[in-house]
Amino acid sequence: MTGAEDSRPVRIVVADDQEVVRAGFGALLGTQPDLVVAGTAADGAAAVAACREHRPDVVLMDVRMPVMDGIEATRRITAAADAPRVLMLTTFDLDEHVYDALVAGASGFLLKDVTTERLFDAVRVVAAGEALLAPAVTRRLIGEFARLRPRPPSAALDALTPRETEVLRLVAEGLTNAEIAARLVVGEETVKTHVSRVLRKLGLRDRVQAVVAAYETGLVLPRLGGR
Repeated sequence: MTGAEDSRPVRIVVADDQEVVRAGFGALLGTQPDLVVAGTAADGAAAVAACREHRPDVVLMDVRMPVMDGIEATRRITAAADAPRVLMLTTFDLDEHVYDALVAGASGFLLKDVTTERLFDAVRVVAAGEALLAPAVTRRLIGEFARLRPRPPSAALDALTPRETEVLRLVAEGLTNAEIAARLVVGEETVKTHVSRVLRKLGLRDRVQAVVAAYETGLVLPRLGGR
């Protein structure tokens, strides 16, 4: 990537059926020189169309919208090879629809009452290719709904080596690459390589998808009673 490409502003599509929300987020994002709102959408179908037209880097996607909800829109948007990252917008953290959106391919979620700096940071993090994995809330969300809707163990993990499986389990526990490296007594670059191989072998986009996969396949079992 060239320096010019590195300095290109992050292009964003804001999808929400409430005009005041679209305008509010758009105005906030527009105050940052490295962020630009390329388009907006009032429903999921319009969001899919906006992504085709504007080719954004990040989509802020409301969960509940008319015509097509945010979950189906996320599924369609993230199906493309060069898909943007999707951040779900929700009014409360333990939202079953957000869990479904993470399974569909979203890279994280934000509460609609998010602070301004948290909003900016979240957009920049996912635009850089990282997953927005709020350690406590996102894992709690995934764990809660994986517990309520358990699935039988999957053979999908058979493609992983024992060490890759161990790394996936530690990622699902919320450990950073540095923490995994310390736990396994290996270099951080080695952990990064393992994580990259896990994502590639399982066809996953980022660490959020890895956490979802760990629960969905039965590799990690949800804790009962929130313990």
